Amino acid sequence: MATFLLSDTLFVLLLSIILLALILSISLLVVHFRNTQKLLKKSNSTELELKFESVFESTSDAVIVADQQGTILQWNLGAETIFGFSKSEAIGVNLEIIIPESLIDGHRKGLQRYSETGVPSVIGRRIELVGRRKDGLEIPIEISVGTWKTEDGLFFSNIIRDITERKDTEAKINNLVYRDPLTGLPNRRMFSDQLASKLQQLNGSNQSLSLLYIDLDHFKLINDTYGHYTGDQMLIEVAKRFQSIAHADDTISRFGADEFILLLPNTDSFKATDHAQKILQLFKQPFRFQQEDLFVTPSIGISIFPNDGIDLDTLVKNADIALSQAKNQGKNNFQFFTESTNQVALRRSKLAIDIRKGLEYGEFFIHYQPQIDLKTDKIVGLEALVRWVHPRLGNISPAEFIPVAEDTGSIIQIGEYVLRQACLQNKAWQDAGLPHFRVAVNISSHQFSRCNLMDTVHAALSESDLNPKYLELELTESIIQSSTSAIENMQKLKAMGIHLSIDDFGTGFSSLRYLKLFPVDTLKIDQYFIRNIITDPKDAALVDTIIKMADNLQLNVIAEGVETLDQLQFLKQKKCNQAQGYYFNRPLPPEEIERLYQPASSPIN
Repeated sequence: MATFLLSDTLFVLLLSIILLALILSISLLVVHFRNTQKLLKKSNSTELELKFESVFESTSDAVIVADQQGTILQWNLGAETIFGFSKSEAIGVNLEIIIPESLIDGHRKGLQRYSETGVPSVIGRRIELVGRRKDGLEIPIEISVGTWKTEDGLFFSNIIRDITERKDTEAKINNLVYRDPLTGLPNRRMFSDQLASKLQQLNGSNQSLSLLYIDLDHFKLINDTYGHYTGDQMLIEVAKRFQSIAHADDTISRFGADEFILLLPNTDSFKATDHAQKILQLFKQPFRFQQEDLFVTPSIGISIFPNDGIDLDTLVKNADIALSQAKNQGKNNFQFFTESTNQVALRRSKLAIDIRKGLEYGEFFIHYQPQIDLKTDKIVGLEALVRWVHPRLGNISPAEFIPVAEDTGSIIQIGEYVLRQACLQNKAWQDAGLPHFRVAVNISSHQFSRCNLMDTVHAALSESDLNPKYLELELTESIIQSSTSAIENMQKLKAMGIHLSIDDFGTGFSSLRYLKLFPVDTLKIDQYFIRNIITDPKDAALVDTIIKMADNLQLNVIAEGVETLDQLQFLKQKKCNQAQGYYFNRPLPPEEIERLYQPASSPIN
């Protein structure tokens, strides 16, 4: 029995020892587990910190952490690269070291406002600002601001990117889109944007502005004579001259090839007049290129806001209408838009449309004005002159519809019609038994510069079966001087047997050199000089000189616009060869030419 009790006691004791050892083991495991967790947490935290540090330093963007007072707490390598301050120079210093002085006051107010209200203005958004480098250079930056609050206070994170390269690219694109690549002036698109913005600002105000639409007269002659490089250099110089008299808020735009338009804010008609006069004065000085003085003149059309329009399209259109009026007034002047000029423009637009219809419906026809030999007083030729009877407007003067046709290109169709009909009519007269004579046809600059001129002339002669020696083509000085292939074309026409004359001689850019180079047969003295030969000694002297010069060069001379007996006697005295004008006959329809023409008239051999 005692043995049994002893055994039980030992068993209990042994069991207690085992339990105590188990509890101690569990405790040790728990402690180990907790220690292991702490070590793991510490390891993870270090790893995250290392990862953050790696990202923080490797990014090319500036990452700057600052406290509520703006003191810099963290400054990465990107910030050092962008702003030029090292980490040791930046940490502990106020963030204002990278803010331009002009923006510091706004920065302080914004920081204070956020601290007091907690309402963000730039936080959480990406905005563009200007930053300041250590060397004082201001650069464009893009910044994103974040914030957080702890028991230690309020903190701000700033992620900043240098966008200088992007801004440079945008500027280049902007120049391509909004700037004229030759002169650097605003182009049509930029001008339109600026004018639209200005008109919006002026809406409802009493302020005015003016538009000056400028076109360079005879600029094509510069390109054709001296080449496009010289023409481009002249345009650059023209732009500089405009800028030399411009005010700070003026806009000068190159609107087209040789067209410029000026926007002058706060300018009424008096100030616009003053500016236009200054522009005319600018062009009195020559443009010097290639050791030669070159001249061009400006024609200017002016519209005023709000009297001449309250929107962009109307103001530009009306300035263009005024420009056309300046051109019609002889160029090298300025004209204001008026309602009367608007009516003229509307009529021109109507005529431009109706010319094409008139050609289609047979509204055009030809009259012929006799040319008289001043030795025999016989008719020796005719000039074909186009006429137009409009179905509603009646007779339209050639002085009105010819310039419209030239501007719109319809002059080509009109010229081809006159050439064809004149050849057919002349051949018909010959077949009817009239003595053979020459018919003169005017050739426009558009026709002369076209590559198919020879084909057009050949087709008219072939269709009519007219001998080329009975056809005369009249060319103006400006036409043959503005064409680079003038001599070649004239030589081809002469080779065909066609007679060539220079019309309106003395009114263009006359040069005796052209009389030597160009294979012409006749000079036609413009009626402008004939009109005053009795009353103006200078006109009389010029006409006398032209006649003598032509005689020495063995050229025929025809005086146009003879209207009085005194004029006729003067021309006979000076031994002018031929004449035409109302003193002899007005332009006549073909049937009257047949009745007028006498069989005794001298044919052309």
